[in-house]
Amino acid sequence: MIELPVVSSEKERVKKPNWLRVKLPIGVEYAKVRKIVDEYKLHTICESGNCPNMGECWGAGTATFMILGNICTRGCSFCAVATGKPNEYDTDEPRRVAEAIKLMGVKHAVLTSVNRDELKDRGAEIWYQTVVEVKNLSPQTTIETLIPDVKSNWDALYRMISGGQEVVSHNMETVERLYRRVRPQAKYERSLEQIKLTKAYGKRTKSGIMLGLGETIDEVYKAIDDLVENGLDILTLGQYLQPTKMHLEIAEYVHPDVFAQLKEEGVKRGLKYVESGALVRSSYHAEKHVFV
Repeated sequence: MIELPVVSSEKERVKKPNWLRVKLPIGVEYAKVRKIVDEYKLHTICESGNCPNMGECWGAGTATFMILGNICTRGCSFCAVATGKPNEYDTDEPRRVAEAIKLMGVKHAVLTSVNRDELKDRGAEIWYQTVVEVKNLSPQTTIETLIPDVKSNWDALYRMISGGQEVVSHNMETVERLYRRVRPQAKYERSLEQIKLTKAYGKRTKSGIMLGLGETIDEVYKAIDDLVENGLDILTLGQYLQPTKMHLEIAEYVHPDVFAQLKEEGVKRGLKYVESGALVRSSYHAEKHVFV
């Protein structure tokens, strides 16, 4: 197998590659989304996760809403979301999210959340109520829910995914070998099982993997095979970008040709659709993933 080129992060510390250029968040639609998010006192992963596509997505009038607060009980070494002891969850949040989505006229909504390991149900009831509220106010809106690891609390999983959403996503984030370093409180096999059970429940399944953390291309192929075996439909592949100096360093910048190769190979190995590119994130072009 021919290895396609990668670019060392050491060579790119001063100047990022051209394929990592992002648009600044400007424009009328961006301002509209900004106003609605602030007015309804909502959180978005776009902001909390330092997403590089915020300008593009908000400029198109879409956003990924993050429920259950903006403080996570986990401390994953790649993630920009704040870690600590969360506040009490807001039982009125489902209504506000649904009203904001209706006001924005969103055709496809993406919902995600922090991990709430301290809650017995992992926040499942708020998840369920949010999806139901959105569907009640905007019945034509399709929904993707990007849900956290429930630590094998399968009753919580089934409650999370029973509200009527069309797509259920759970990110693997990285290859098996790097799990302890990248996701120290998660388990590779457990996340695979969560995807398998979600598929068996009858949902369209989706996951995401970051590249540039030191994985080999063969390890990515193995992860794809594992995901296909456990019922995955859609996969996103994107470049890891270090949020702060306190987070994991970038091992390498992955060339666009590698992303193209992985997209082609993922479909060959049984995935229905692969979104693959340096700036691809979990909810990037998510509206495409409902019916592909």
